[in-house]
Amino acid sequence: MKNQALLNAIIDNAIDGIITISEKGIVESINPSACRLFLYSPDEVIGKNISLLMPSPDREKHDSYLGSYKSSGIPHIIGHDRDVLGRKKDGNIFPFRLGVSEVKFEGERIFAGFIHDMTHQKEVENRLMQYTQHLEELVKDRTATLNETIDALTQTKEEVSSTLEKEKELHKIKSRLLSMASHEFRTPLSTIQLSSSLIQRYAESGNNTKIETHIIKIKSAIANLTGILDDFLLLEKAESNKITLQISCFDLQDFLKEIIGELKLLTKKKQKIISLPNTDVTLVKLDKNLLKNCIINLVTNAIKYSGEETEIELFTSMTSNTITINVKDNGIGIPEEDHEHLFEAFFRAHNAGNIPGTGLGLHIVSRYVSLMNGTISFKSAVDKGTLFTIELPRYD
Repeated sequence: MKNQALLNAIIDNAIDGIITISEKGIVESINPSACRLFLYSPDEVIGKNISLLMPSPDREKHDSYLGSYKSSGIPHIIGHDRDVLGRKKDGNIFPFRLGVSEVKFEGERIFAGFIHDMTHQKEVENRLMQYTQHLEELVKDRTATLNETIDALTQTKEEVSSTLEKEKELHKIKSRLLSMASHEFRTPLSTIQLSSSLIQRYAESGNNTKIETHIIKIKSAIANLTGILDDFLLLEKAESNKITLQISCFDLQDFLKEIIGELKLLTKKKQKIISLPNTDVTLVKLDKNLLKNCIINLVTNAIKYSGEETEIELFTSMTSNTITINVKDNGIGIPEEDHEHLFEAFFRAHNAGNIPGTGLGLHIVSRYVSLMNGTISFKSAVDKGTLFTIELPRYD
């Protein structure tokens, strides 16, 4: 009796539905989970043919399935999981995974069906399919935008060929931008194209884990392309002297917290961005947009060139005349022979390897710091990390 009570308690409290039927297809028992799924009470189901819970054409064919099994002895679904459809009392159809076991009890053959509701999973798969289609449209739009950008750069290159000496220098930069664009765009675009195809394949097989992996790859590739375009546009503005200072008063600590909140989304596994607040530094007068670009560039580099489970420190100090901002990492460091070229346009350290980048970020940072009448310096050694220091004048 105790064992029977335990068995009944397990069945009654099972998350999945459990239904037993006779060899004639008549329902002999149904647990509460199955009742909730099909919206029937036990009295409405027990003693009825199991086809009551099936949509057409399975409803009409179920008895012939049982007859075929009894005569041939060849099981088609017994001992295997399969995805099927059920019919609720209100007529709605829903998907579930069915496992059927055969049990011989007291000389009779009983079939037990184990029912796992798949409604939520199918909804997720449908949303993923829609998202995949949306991503494909984004890829098409991004490709068109990139083609327009390259066309625009080509046109600009032709226009500056007959200008003054400064414009000739800009012409050289445009040429290098085009060469870099054709190279840097190819890899992320290939990633987007391949991942989009794989997402469609995995969506058909229901492999959600691999779908999410490739969605992350697509987002990363798009972010990479956006960063490259931003670097190109910022360099063009800096070289053309189109940037003017926009001085405003703001709380530096709140400003840094906001930036860190954005950059945490880019960190690697278990990477941490640590801000060491300076209570003496509160309100400052600086160009907020230029400063934000400088800090984001330095911290982003620290993220890229540091490994997982590392810390990136962002700390400030102030004197009566100077505001100092430091970004420190424990990354791969910069070879000593590369130090003198680090702030040159398009220059990348020899140990950068396959880490993506245009070689423009630090050059743009140095231009922005100079526009704000400040200085930027660094200390670095291979495998010992890097410390960048920005010093800016304090305006009253």
